[in-house]
Amino acid sequence: MVLFQITPGSDVPLFRQIIDQVRGAIAQGRLSPGDPLPSVRGLAAELVVNHNTVAKAYSQLVRDGVVESQQGRGYIVASRREIYTKTERKRRVTALVTPLINEAITLGFSPEEVLELVQRELTKVSVDSKG
Repeated sequence: MVLFQITPGSDVPLFRQIIDQVRGAIAQGRLSPGDPLPSVRGLAAELVVNHNTVAKAYSQLVRDGVVESQQGRGYIVASRREIYTKTERKRRVTALVTPLINEAITLGFSPEEVLELVQRELTKVSVDSKG
């Protein structure tokens, strides 16, 4: 089963694509706390990228508290814990939402359409994580 895929030539750096896909797999319930991630070299070979790219992504995920590095087990999905204050969590999400809203409005979507799109995606993640 292929968990991750990258898009070479995308505006999104490869390491960021890996980070986003790990986070997405966790949000959708395809990865749970304690699940192992592919080894750095294994994932690099599967995605045909430099192993430093995967190592950079995994290191960022460790810093963010999303995964843990365990001696002899490699990288595993961490148990959910709050490593940021509520204020910091809001700041981080706002930093992601604001460009989304700006882009959507620029593309001609109404605020209602943006809310509908976000709600549809939230519902998909919620449904995916339950089943």
